[in-house]
Amino acid sequence: MTSQELDFEELLKQYDYKFQKGDLVKGIVCGYDSQGVMVDIGAKTIAVVPTREAVDKEENVEEKYKKGQEYEFLIIREEDEDGKFLLSRKKVDLAYAWKELEKAKDSDETILGTIAGIVKGGVLVEVSGVRGFIPSSQLRVKENELEVGGKIEVKILTLDPQQNNFILSNKKVYDDSAVEARKNVFSQIEPGQIVKGDVVRITDFGAFIDLGGIDGLLPLSQLSWRWIDHPTDILNVGDKIDVEVIAVDHDKQRVSLSLKNLEPDPWLEAEKQIKEGDKVEGTITRIKHFGAFVEVFPGVEALLPHAEVVDLQNKKECILQVGDKVDTYILKFNPTDKRIALTVDSSKVDDKDAEEQTEE
Repeated sequence: MTSQELDFEELLKQYDYKFQKGDLVKGIVCGYDSQGVMVDIGAKTIAVVPTREAVDKEENVEEKYKKGQEYEFLIIREEDEDGKFLLSRKKVDLAYAWKELEKAKDSDETILGTIAGIVKGGVLVEVSGVRGFIPSSQLRVKENELEVGGKIEVKILTLDPQQNNFILSNKKVYDDSAVEARKNVFSQIEPGQIVKGDVVRITDFGAFIDLGGIDGLLPLSQLSWRWIDHPTDILNVGDKIDVEVIAVDHDKQRVSLSLKNLEPDPWLEAEKQIKEGDKVEGTITRIKHFGAFVEVFPGVEALLPHAEVVDLQNKKECILQVGDKVDTYILKFNPTDKRIALTVDSSKVDDKDAEEQTEE
């Protein structure tokens, strides 16, 4: 073998490479032409990155790929008749993007996406160059409240790079945040605390108060010392109120609240001002089959038994109604149990006094 043949063999050895389609290679940008970016990957000839595989429409090839700089590329076509390889940078970026998305899914991370389109059944969202889909059922807001180009917080529900399957949820971001907020609130709240809240829902049996992540129940009986027919008598959705925490159930994650506990106990004042035997004028607040409740002191109700109601109606020749004022006597007064029994017959009070004097 001649020396010339030996030199040629050594030269061939320098290009003894095994580049294949799908390989990830490093290459140095050496120029640009009408096809795209020219890259030296150590093959016989310069490889080409077509413009469509190098940049998006709004990007400039020369600005994104600096001459003399080294980048990673994916071989998307093996060498042709001229010995040229076809490369892609976009597919490399896409591969790294899928890896980052897998990390985000594993860590249940909240990520920011760009709304790429609003279609039937949901919203198309682009995250790190990968286009995903948010079904309508996973949106916290309505589609007509969103706009293309806007940002939206999402979490990843399913991710399959092989099938190009990328399903997102906007609702889960807020659901998980609510769970975390509940944990934080429950770790800090305890009976006796005075807290601020927003009235978010009203029912026949009370109102639900948002305490900043959890809803506490304000029962009808804890709204006021006075008789309340319905929570809407004193509350409206959207009201901001102070309430006292009266019970916390960590296992069931329930909080019971009181509004009336923030007001002075009227029974304490009533105990100072009224006593058994006193004649009092009261207002009927409600009528039951066993009698009528009469407010004899602001916030203090007493019971006028059914037999007494009937006697009074016969005497007045009318049917008593809620709101009517009646003259009664305090027959029994138990401030400890918050109970007062009334009578409209003064003789019963006199008889009771006589019995007590006889016992003495």
